[in-house]
Amino acid sequence: MKNSLPDLRERRGLSQADLADDVGVTRQTINSIERGRYDPSLELAFALADRFECRIEDIFDPDG
Repeated sequence: MKNSLPDLRERRGLSQADLADDVGVTRQTINSIERGRYDPSLELAFALADRFECRIEDIFDPDG
């Protein structure tokens, strides 16, 4: 699944570790999501959308 997580994170000046701490996962999880190697749970997708004040669809593209 394609995602815009790296762009969103970098625009806000967050490291992967910062974002991981904010949403309660490891830095490795954020890295895997950004590389498209791991699809987040629905709960994590909502947490990420909440963190960036956007919709899940603004971060993740299931057709990508």
